[in-house]
Amino acid sequence: MDQNPPLVRELFPELVAELIACLQEIEETELSIAAWDIRLHSWCTCNDHFCQSFYTAEPPDGPYGSGHRCVPLIPKKGDLILDVVENQIMFVEVLGHPKLRESST
Repeated sequence: MDQNPPLVRELFPELVAELIACLQEIEETELSIAAWDIRLHSWCTCNDHFCQSFYTAEPPDGPYGSGHRCVPLIPKKGDLILDVVENQIMFVEVLGHPKLRESST
C-alpha cells in the first residue's frame, strides 16, 4: 500500500506552476525541477488566518541547522518563501495568497 503524502501539483496545480515560474525567474533551476515533485506532508499549525504554509517532509524538532537556506520568491500575490535543506524543499511558506484550503476556525 502506498503511504506517500499527496503531490502538491495534484492538489494545487496553480501554486506549483507559480513556484516553478518564480524559481526559474531567480535562476534556481534545480529547485524549479524539484518543485514539481513536492508532497504535502503536513500543514503549518500556527493558525494565523493569512498562513497556508505546509511541510513537504517531516518537520524538524528545532531549527533546520546545517545546509539550510531560505529562498524568498516574488509571486503575483502574497508571499512565497521556501526553506531548503541541501537543495531539498522542506517547507513552503504561503502568506497572503489566494485560498488553498478552508480555514479551520
